[in-house]
Amino acid sequence: MSRKNKEAREKRHSKFKAYADVKKTQGDKPKNMTAAAKKMLALLTEKKFKFTMVVVICIVATVLNIIGPVYLGDIIDNITDLIKVKLNGQPLDLSAIGRVLMTILAIYTASSVAAFLQHFTMAGLNRDLIFKMRRLLNQKLSHLPLRYFDSHTKGDILSRVTNDIDNIQNTFQNNLIQVITSVVSVVGVFAIMLYISPVMTLISVIVLPFGLLLALALLRVSRRYFRENWRTMGDLNGHIEEMYTGHKIVKVFGHTKRSIAEFTEINNELCDVGRKAQFYSGVLMPVITFTSNIGYILICIFGGIFVVRGDLTIGAMTVFFVYSKLFMQPIVDMSNIANNLQSSLASAERVFEVLEQESEPEDIAENHLGDSRRKSVELEHVDFSYAAEKTLIRDLNLTVNPGQLVALVGPTGAGKTTIVNLLMRFYDIDAGVIKIDGTDIRTVPRDELRHVFGMVLQDTWLFEGTVRDNIAYGRSDATLEEIVAAAKAAHADHFIQTLPDGYDTVLEEDAANISQGQRQLLTIARAILADPDILILDEATSSVDTRTELLIQNAMKELMADRTSFVIAHRLSTIRKADAILVMDEGSIVETGTHDELIAKGGFYKELYDAQFAGATI
Repeated sequence: MSRKNKEAREKRHSKFKAYADVKKTQGDKPKNMTAAAKKMLALLTEKKFKFTMVVVICIVATVLNIIGPVYLGDIIDNITDLIKVKLNGQPLDLSAIGRVLMTILAIYTASSVAAFLQHFTMAGLNRDLIFKMRRLLNQKLSHLPLRYFDSHTKGDILSRVTNDIDNIQNTFQNNLIQVITSVVSVVGVFAIMLYISPVMTLISVIVLPFGLLLALALLRVSRRYFRENWRTMGDLNGHIEEMYTGHKIVKVFGHTKRSIAEFTEINNELCDVGRKAQFYSGVLMPVITFTSNIGYILICIFGGIFVVRGDLTIGAMTVFFVYSKLFMQPIVDMSNIANNLQSSLASAERVFEVLEQESEPEDIAENHLGDSRRKSVELEHVDFSYAAEKTLIRDLNLTVNPGQLVALVGPTGAGKTTIVNLLMRFYDIDAGVIKIDGTDIRTVPRDELRHVFGMVLQDTWLFEGTVRDNIAYGRSDATLEEIVAAAKAAHADHFIQTLPDGYDTVLEEDAANISQGQRQLLTIARAILADPDILILDEATSSVDTRTELLIQNAMKELMADRTSFVIAHRLSTIRKADAILVMDEGSIVETGTHDELIAKGGFYKELYDAQFAGATI
């Protein structure tokens, strides 16, 4: 995939261009997989008892395994002696061989029991590890600022929570044991080989450094491709999530071929980096195997010479050859383990990237908002920017008196929704202060602050559950009578009664079994039931017909009575009776007044109004 296409995809997936650029820049930086391994080890060692048990049992099982072949030499030497005895016509005594066989049987039985215990204990340790990682990841996502979610695709976040965690789980279950076993095997076997014959040991390992150096070079290359593999997997998940969530829009605008082409492009990239990762990692085993085979040839040549010279017995030579294979086998196994660990650590990096993101600043719970339903809102010299190089709101000043209905109007991108985000501290301002009833909102706990607000957004959000549960989302203790009353006030009761199970009807994923307008009515009923102190309506009636819109507006009048309310509107007919209309353009308030006052001024608001009702063009 070309660099240009990559940049285009990342920008498309990001809500804010500046954050997409930041994400891209960060994604190009080299990652430290050693650091990821240390962090994984730190998580493992938090369960000290289980981790210690796994290590100890692994060592015991491995030591028992590598001790067994020592007795094979005794058996061979005993058989050699028996042959000599038989040739001399003396009676045979097989008791010594029997004792050796019983010893070997006991050793391997104990080794099998230890192997079972290590896998059983490791399964519990791995389960605890994955449980903790999922919990930490969920907690972190719950405390990340809205800025993070605006700058990352849903598919990428879901990929980290699901695919990457599953990859770590599948890898660590067996590979951690193999790592410990391989290390112990190499050390133990090497010690025994030195004990049998230092010269033969030197000969057998003389070619090993060349293979290891080549293997390390291959590992560095494959590591990069494994990291790219999982990054591209996140991109693919993001594209699939976007296309299938909005598949109707894709079809309406005839973008099916373009969507398929983009999927094919990302899929080809995933296939390409996956093939390269598997190719370079797949070369590891042949390299190590080739090196070990050269070592075997040297052992056979020089071992035969030492046996003929009488420096080694046939049994010792046989045992040494067995141990040379045992010495090389863990190294060969490590090449396979390295492939899995590369992939797993690449996934761990992506998980730790989320865990290490900066959470929302801690609450400074110095103050609390009063119980008064009539709350004032003040913005004093507020500056805000999504990206440092581009200021969106400059020196914004606004005073909303208790119980006022304030409308925010202006062209797209003027900063209307941004003000709502700032009021609820989804984002913190760069300069200035925002006050509710004279209290700086930064000194109020976020949960308490957000509990004051009730929101009805243009983009409806309903979860998979009953209609009753969705309406009661803001008040879990609400009775059925209160839920029905809120639905009637929102003019949603009629259509709810027509559903198969009424208020107990289960909404499907994304509430696909009801219309968009009906979803909007349910979110309005939810806000009415929550009975907030400050109400925010962001194009709340954009998805309903004109008649229903008028009915909802009448219901909203009661809800907004003596309650501070903010209405973001593009249809200017809906805010004629607002106490104050704030006309915004490029992050600043350019006009303020009532509908009649602003029309009389003949300024920007009148231009917007005429564009909707007088047939003007803009």
